[in-house]
Amino acid sequence: MWTYEKKLEYPVKIKTANPNMAKLIISQLGGPDGEMGAATRYLSQRYSAPWAQVKGTLTDIGTEEMGHAEMICAIIHQLTRNLTPEQIKNSSFAAYYTDHTTGLYPVDANGVPFSASTLQSTGDTVTDLNEDLAAEQKARTTYENLLRLVDDPDVRDVLKFLREREVVHYQRFGELLRIAQENLDSNNFYAFNPSFDVRRPQPRKGTPYTGA
Repeated sequence: MWTYEKKLEYPVKIKTANPNMAKLIISQLGGPDGEMGAATRYLSQRYSAPWAQVKGTLTDIGTEEMGHAEMICAIIHQLTRNLTPEQIKNSSFAAYYTDHTTGLYPVDANGVPFSASTLQSTGDTVTDLNEDLAAEQKARTTYENLLRLVDDPDVRDVLKFLREREVVHYQRFGELLRIAQENLDSNNFYAFNPSFDVRRPQPRKGTPYTGA
């Protein structure tokens, strides 16, 4: 059970509307490396994590990603509120406006709706944590791409904060991966069931072995 606090993790106070900018930043809500995907990924993976520290950290970071999605929504809302019809017509936001007005809908910058097909939850903690490490790096890259395109200092301030949190999450997942590696059976590194032997098979006598 979560307790909702009516306060953003970091303040969003944007003075100037800019629908073109909103069209780009919305990718971090519903895009392939966005905050909605991150929250869904981590809060799903936590159930099969066999160690309390891994489970707890996945819950913590997944919860924070929900807060980051809220911040992205606040950015987009403030960039698109009180737009005039002319501002909408003369912007790349017009196609989005046609379907959603200025409501918040999870899509990427190209208008493709959010899909859980962009994430994975395998039940194997080593596999999941490696995906999580990659996810944080991809999110960092997206924020850096946005910072190259965005010149509004009010927006840049929030994007810089979010980028920094991706770096912190990457470090935390690296710590969790080390915990997982230390607890796995040394003869069966990638599986939790020690009876499952994944060692390379040996060729029968007199039979050429062509396996990898």
